[in-house]
Amino acid sequence: MAWIDTIDLEDADDELRDLYDEIIDTRGKLSNILKVHSLNPAALADHLQLYDTLLFGRSDLRRAEREAISVVVSAANNCPYCVEHHAEALAAYWDEARVEQLATDHTALETLDDRLRAACDVAALLTRSPDAMTEAHVDRLRDAGWSDRSVLDIVLITAYFNFVNRIATGLGV
Repeated sequence: MAWIDTIDLEDADDELRDLYDEIIDTRGKLSNILKVHSLNPAALADHLQLYDTLLFGRSDLRRAEREAISVVVSAANNCPYCVEHHAEALAAYWDEARVEQLATDHTALETLDDRLRAACDVAALLTRSPDAMTEAHVDRLRDAGWSDRSVLDIVLITAYFNFVNRIATGLGV
């Protein structure tokens, strides 16, 4: 499960139990990446809000595009937990072979349109070599058809998954 202690539902105080109940009611289950926050319920609540905003909130990025970015970032970080979780979500939109290729090497995936390829390339670069990011990369996203708001969302989703991947790998989730 994790390398630190976590609090189970039956042992949770009222604040944590309320969060757990909300998660189970909206998602159907309590995932390990959220349960690992149980010693800090305020961080769990903030994490949930950020996740919901970035993955489900208003954006020009379609849900499949958001999930594709999450898979590319998680694969670049070698985070099997997040790759599996978000590849499963992406499979609701793509066939299994395409999802697997994205997770293995998105650059070899011939079925990516120019917009999503640019987004995945920038997400991979920002993950592997953040100091190599330049305005030219943002221009590439614009040239591919992304608005500045979409560029912001691509960078936010990339940064978020780098954050979450480090929680998962850093705590043995």
